[in-house]
Amino acid sequence: MATTDMATTVNKTAHPFDKTRLDATLNRRFFYAPAFEIYGGVAGLYDYGPPGSALQANIIDLWRKHFIIEEGMLELDTTIMTPSAVFETSGHVARFADWMVKDSKTGDVLRADHLVKNVLEARLAGDREARGLEAAPPSDDKKRKKKNAKAAAVKLDDGVVREYESILAQLDNYSGPEIGELCRKHDIRNPDTDNEVGEPQQFNLMFQSSIGPTGQHKGYLRPETAQGHFLNFNRLLEYNNGRVPFASAQIGRSFRNEISPRAGLLRVREFNMAEIEHYVDPEDKRHPRFKEVRDLSIVLLDRHIQESGSSETTTITVGEAVDKGIIANETLGYFLARIYLFLINIGIDPKRLRFRQHMANEMAHYATDCWDVEIHNSTGWTECVGCADRAAYDLSVHSNKTGQPLVVRQALKEPIITEKEVPEWNKKNLGKLFKKDSAVIQQVVESLDEAGLLKLKGELAQGSTIVKSEDGREFTLTPEVVTIERKTFKQSIRDFTPNVIEPSFGLGRILYTLLEHSFWSREQDVDRGVLSLPPLVAPTKVLIVPLSAREEFDPLVQEISAKLRRAGVFSRVDDSNTSIGKRYARNDELGTPFGLTIDFASVQNRTVTLRERDTTDQRIGSIDEVIATVTDLVFGNIDWAEACRRLPAYDGVQAVD
Repeated sequence: MATTDMATTVNKTAHPFDKTRLDATLNRRFFYAPAFEIYGGVAGLYDYGPPGSALQANIIDLWRKHFIIEEGMLELDTTIMTPSAVFETSGHVARFADWMVKDSKTGDVLRADHLVKNVLEARLAGDREARGLEAAPPSDDKKRKKKNAKAAAVKLDDGVVREYESILAQLDNYSGPEIGELCRKHDIRNPDTDNEVGEPQQFNLMFQSSIGPTGQHKGYLRPETAQGHFLNFNRLLEYNNGRVPFASAQIGRSFRNEISPRAGLLRVREFNMAEIEHYVDPEDKRHPRFKEVRDLSIVLLDRHIQESGSSETTTITVGEAVDKGIIANETLGYFLARIYLFLINIGIDPKRLRFRQHMANEMAHYATDCWDVEIHNSTGWTECVGCADRAAYDLSVHSNKTGQPLVVRQALKEPIITEKEVPEWNKKNLGKLFKKDSAVIQQVVESLDEAGLLKLKGELAQGSTIVKSEDGREFTLTPEVVTIERKTFKQSIRDFTPNVIEPSFGLGRILYTLLEHSFWSREQDVDRGVLSLPPLVAPTKVLIVPLSAREEFDPLVQEISAKLRRAGVFSRVDDSNTSIGKRYARNDELGTPFGLTIDFASVQNRTVTLRERDTTDQRIGSIDEVIATVTDLVFGNIDWAEACRRLPAYDGVQAVD
């Protein structure tokens, strides 16, 4: 038996990424599938199967540990159905919309910005092919071939190439009418029919419903979880002993009636979100743990670069980006860094991750600054996390609408002493002289700023002054009616509306891009696909593989399964009639990182072999040694190299008497 402690290296890039092969694998292994499939399905709705559900649950579990537990956040679970008044106040009824265009002949609806993006990118790809810079992608789809034939390799003028690239770099900054102008200027048509499209129209993305049997109470399915946080702010503040900063967090379903969902899990109508609302003093957006992430380097694409028509990124530390004002404040920078660390931890490729700042025209109606965390995949760059500084918008509008103060009352360490000019009224004389106009006059005077009151004071000292109401009427005031006095005020309590920093995660998008980043084919056999999911998120951690379904293996299978369960390691048994090699290949496609093989020597010697998914290396040891090692591997306490130092290599032969 060999005793080497060296782990085998593996070539994961021997074959180019093949989305068709990945999609077939995910469908065959039931990671997810179109909902209502036997009824023909509905675009943008998907059901998760056992491995997809487990993968999502593991991602959520890590998210809770990384954010809620690590940061001491307050977790919520608020309702999906929301009264219309809430979204009218928040601005969603008026502004939560995308631009759509209709095919002039078929009436098919397309999202306007996606149409421009897809058509211009196809033309640029054709230009690169014509210049010999890029081969045409293979396709077995006859419709796709026909469509590509219309947009065959055509060399574009250099100026046209630069114009297309500039449009794409700032596409999110165009308004609806501007997108319509782009369609006319560049003859952008529906690629499915080659028909012209109409003018862009706004389409609200919220699903409307009604609450109760009469239909009189209009409601919406929430498009985000955020409003549930804000409406419970006072309760959260009280729970946190009246102190800021603090954060609330929520994981739950949201719904958006997407115009033309055509990209699998990347654009769906029902999805899981994980959102954080971090409440902070608007005058102090420092973060006490910022120094922990200050030196972390991330890739940024700021708004000024995009507005210049470029997509050139910059690698910079979070600290330097905050110091230079590229990232607005420490708290926003801290969360961008924490988001980066979470995504890397679950298996996203850091080389395919960037932070793109919103341009002015694409900024959400509630945001003062916003960054999209974009992950590169086979469709291009996709927003998977948004991180916005919502300022005090939400708490302010809900407070104004309901009359409920949503503020922090902060006891000051040192009282603030101020002096200011204050009008002092002789109410008797005021009422006697001006009667019903008294309230109007008081409002005019009391709305004056310090400079206005000083001017009034000087004029009154001369005998009289004239003030004007909003409707243009003039009133003469004398010291018998009002005087302006300088008074001293002592403030011991400061009331303020906190600002909100909001990281918002689209869990389905993260899950799909993780699957893309994890998928590869074995060098010696392109048909043997592997999902290299990190053990922490893999749906099944350990596959138990008895040599056959013979009864003499049952006691060991049950013992090993029980010990793994007690260690908190999820395992499955595969005792099907196929060969061990095929059983492992099947579970490589499911992302199962480790396998334990039980054979006749296991029964006699109480030894099992441990197989690692990516390298297919096998190690051998006693049952308890192997279980202890695989448990440490699953929980990230050791890596495979350390496991190889613990356990000797298996050479394919076990001694059996």
